[in-house]
Amino acid sequence: MRGGLRRVAARGIRICVAMMAAGAGAQGCSAQSTDGGGRVSGSVRYLALGDSYTIGEGVEPAERWPVQLAGMLRARGVDAGDPTIVARTGWTTDELAAGIDAARPRGPYALVSLLIGVNNQYRGLSIDAYRAGFRGLLERAIAFAGGEAGHVVVVSIPDWGVTPFAQGRDRAQVAREIDAFNAVNQGVARELGARWVDVTPTSRRMPDAVVGDGLHPSGAQYRAWAELALPQAAAALGR
Repeated sequence: MRGGLRRVAARGIRICVAMMAAGAGAQGCSAQSTDGGGRVSGSVRYLALGDSYTIGEGVEPAERWPVQLAGMLRARGVDAGDPTIVARTGWTTDELAAGIDAARPRGPYALVSLLIGVNNQYRGLSIDAYRAGFRGLLERAIAFAGGEAGHVVVVSIPDWGVTPFAQGRDRAQVAREIDAFNAVNQGVARELGARWVDVTPTSRRMPDAVVGDGLHPSGAQYRAWAELALPQAAAALGR
């Protein structure tokens, strides 16, 4: 469906958080991601790239999984600031690429995360197109990490087919397609030397941990994702 999961579940809402220098273009709005009472600064810079799952559609800014991950890193003694986020509900790989062009994040970053692809799957776009688009995005993520592939964490696509939103749909088919797309992002991550975190089984174990739209994860589910990503993120930072 044109507009991806955004159109049905988010009712056309367009959200972009990109903590960049002034001048982000029309496809990316400039704002600050906050954690509680305000943004937390730190010497370790973190860039999070994605779609509704990275922007945290339907949850408070402090509940977004990249923000929770940064907090967990701080609890381990890492001087991590809150993430710079380039993400929007409904984005495909091509739209994220355009969003990065508009937002112009300034590297290098000590840590970069990439979670993208659910809207490619939802719109019925080809897996070959996803492979090409994902590879390009991962190459850019590595460049943002100063060319250090080990400082990039790829996160798998969760399975929206288990959520209440998917009632009446072919859940088994959704699962097969999500698995196929994840095989692509895992394979490309391994080929290019990036880290890979599998949150898909957790999404399948927490079908009701969603916000009011019945689709997007709750803060509690995002916390579980952040806990899964923490070991890889810490290793990327030498912790």
